[in-house]
Amino acid sequence: MRNAATILHLDMDAFYASVEQASKPSLRGKAVIVGGLGPRGVVATASYEARVFGVRSAMPMAQARRLAPNAACLVPRFGFYKAISEQVMALLHALSPLVEPLSLDEAFVDLEAGEVAWDDASARLVGEKLRADIRAGTGLTGSVGLAASKMLAKIASEEAKPDGLVLIEPGTERALLGPMPVRTLPGVGPATGDHLRRAGISTVDEIAEAGEDELVRLLGRAHGQALYAMALAHDDRPVVAERETKSVSVEDTYDVDIHDRLRVGLEVQRLADRCVRRLRGAGLSGRTIVLKVRRYDFSTLTRSETLRGPTDDPAVVREAAARLLDTVDTTGGVRLLGVGVSGLADFTQEDLFAQAAGERAERAAAEGTAQPVEAEPADEPAEAEPVPAERRWPSGHDVRHGEFGHGWVQGSGLGRVTVRFETPGSPPGRVRTFRTDDPGLEPADPLPLVARGPGTTFAEVS
Repeated sequence: MRNAATILHLDMDAFYASVEQASKPSLRGKAVIVGGLGPRGVVATASYEARVFGVRSAMPMAQARRLAPNAACLVPRFGFYKAISEQVMALLHALSPLVEPLSLDEAFVDLEAGEVAWDDASARLVGEKLRADIRAGTGLTGSVGLAASKMLAKIASEEAKPDGLVLIEPGTERALLGPMPVRTLPGVGPATGDHLRRAGISTVDEIAEAGEDELVRLLGRAHGQALYAMALAHDDRPVVAERETKSVSVEDTYDVDIHDRLRVGLEVQRLADRCVRRLRGAGLSGRTIVLKVRRYDFSTLTRSETLRGPTDDPAVVREAAARLLDTVDTTGGVRLLGVGVSGLADFTQEDLFAQAAGERAERAAAEGTAQPVEAEPADEPAEAEPVPAERRWPSGHDVRHGEFGHGWVQGSGLGRVTVRFETPGSPPGRVRTFRTDDPGLEPADPLPLVARGPGTTFAEVS
């Protein structure tokens, strides 16, 4: 580890929900939940106002609504979140060539590699300026952790939340980590945490006291050795510059083996939905669906299916994962399940439909196999008007009305859509209800967020 706190970890505060609050004046200071609104939808992010009621990421949306019945529940706008993320990441790249993004709202930065910090004092100045630049450029807040290692920088940013900065001075790491719960350390999830707790180990100090041999006995060589090193605050992992994503995947390890085949299937469907949310969050799609199953005897099976084109459709991924599960024997129980997507692209299968149709027509013409167009029945008009499908209006998404201007969808159903007309820089706007097929109402692109100076609140901007 280095001798100065020159590794920075940035974590944007309740990112998706904060973007929604910044773009919708009527939601500022109120509970906001972003996620899927269907029967099996889950929470992607909750604002701090919603977290007061116990709402958390990955919670079923139905449960979140019960906990916070007055919260605004919005469908994610991943394209907009990605655009804001690119603004933030550009600020990080201006600091150093070594930026390691972890997601749209989180990244490590090696400040020494950028020659912008060389000791604790200069690192702190860089961190404070970064937070001010993010606020000035996007109107959002981020929490910054500074330390001599990646592990500690991430722990520091968590301690800094929300909208703060924490620097862990080299030499103080052991004292800081000691009383923290074991779940603080990277790689200690619910299953490992429970396993350690049953062995009488609940804090980082107790991990260190148990010793490497005991941890290897409890968790296996690789995991035990890594956990012991982290408990001693040893972490030499470098900040790795951004690399092309090869795949997107999620997996869960279960405390008790799952024997019920129906539940295994439901878990695979849930993982498929999580995987697609992560895929869409990165602005990607993929052709190959991968299923991972670790059975009761620790044998691990992997199955894959390659589609005809890339997709980010959750139904498609769920169906492919279910087909793959049909090929796996889960008799005896399942310890781990995972769903992944590889063969990534920045377009979807739907983008290929027109191209593919054109290619088929060209091949048919070249081979002389083109089929004649059938004549219309005599009692039908030659060019009947297609029946338009009812337009969908996702909650939280942007719209524009010819008379009332820019707004966003508060809700829709029973042939009606309710819209609040306001912009990021306006006061809270008025609400109006329209028919879903109102010709004056159209989907719109999001408007830029209103930047805030240091110390400015959303209320002052409004």
